Amino acid sequence: MATRRKSAPGTSNSAPTLLTWPLMLRLVTIVGASASFFLLLSVVPLYAEQSGGGSGAAGLSTSALMLATVCGELAAPRLTARYGYRLVLATGLVLLGAPSLLLTVSHGMGAVVGVCLARGAGFALTVVGGGALTAVLIPPERRGEGLALVGVVSGAQSVVALPLGVWLAQHAGYTTVFVIAAVLPLATAPAVAGLPRREPSAQRPLGMVDGFRTPALALPAAVFATTAVGAGVIATFLPLAVPPGRAGLVSAALFLQAATAIGARWVAGRYGDRHGPAGLVVPGLLLCAGGMLATAPTGSAAAVLVGMALFGTGFGIAQNATQTLMYARVPPSGYGVASALWNFAYDAGMGLGAVFFGLLSAGTGYVVAFAATGALMTTALVPAWYDHRMSRPPAPGPKP
Repeated sequence: MATRRKSAPGTSNSAPTLLTWPLMLRLVTIVGASASFFLLLSVVPLYAEQSGGGSGAAGLSTSALMLATVCGELAAPRLTARYGYRLVLATGLVLLGAPSLLLTVSHGMGAVVGVCLARGAGFALTVVGGGALTAVLIPPERRGEGLALVGVVSGAQSVVALPLGVWLAQHAGYTTVFVIAAVLPLATAPAVAGLPRREPSAQRPLGMVDGFRTPALALPAAVFATTAVGAGVIATFLPLAVPPGRAGLVSAALFLQAATAIGARWVAGRYGDRHGPAGLVVPGLLLCAGGMLATAPTGSAAAVLVGMALFGTGFGIAQNATQTLMYARVPPSGYGVASALWNFAYDAGMGLGAVFFGLLSAGTGYVVAFAATGALMTTALVPAWYDHRMSRPPAPGPKP
């Protein structure tokens, strides 16, 4: 992955190596954690419903998972500051994997909720503690490209594992899926031993309250949360908004959205390393809003596909640009908070988007709700403008 770039006169001709051995080990843990998480994301609600709990049980399982994930993300920076990246990441992998085995012997709703709570907390530790460690492993000069690579690896798991989990449950049984989802993170946990320890820092670690109070972190997080609102709407309601009997269109649209997001994230990372990520935040936001507006005529296959391509492109750009900006604005002692705040914005935005859209569409219908969501997303131009204004260097004063 290390590539050569043109350098300014008097500098080295080679860029810092990106794909180092520690980063490859980190990618191994990302595959284990992400594949396990997405394998069961749709399978556990289906299992809860078919075990006699009904649709309410399915919703409860997902709610428990996301609640534990958000709470874990808020607590993870303090745990990382106290115990270090490796212990937090290893604990997250164990919590994500081992509880899944309980579902092979217990069918009660209490067990399902308990497993979801444990796995949600485990996933939070892997993305926050692991995310902070990832930032340490990537050279600052190639941070955008490195984060894009991590995003591609993680995103690929969602594209593959999400439908694969449902397919395996239908053709090989739930037990098979639960065992695979347990083995994947546990098998990759030994890779944590090859990752570096946290280096001592003389700086006081940032806390989550500091992160929310720091405009340099809170503003890009707010913009990203707004784009995540759209992601939550699409994942939850697009299959319902498209007319019945067009399952193929829904599958194609969701795949197109995921694929364009992965590709745009990679391109944005490489562009951001050369020209700076700040200029990408507003285009990413506008493409997301435009994608939601374009999707509003859900009876049109062309509108849905174009809308998902636009949204996916914007979402991938926003993911990389905001994450790169937030890491660049803190010292290494603040990587844990930057990671937690970004992931909190992701999950909270998706959850709030689904709730808001559900209430709105019940009274207006899907066409108006999609259009209104796209329009409301443009309100994030306000924090984006403030952030851009704050990040500009001051104008030079008159010469003495």
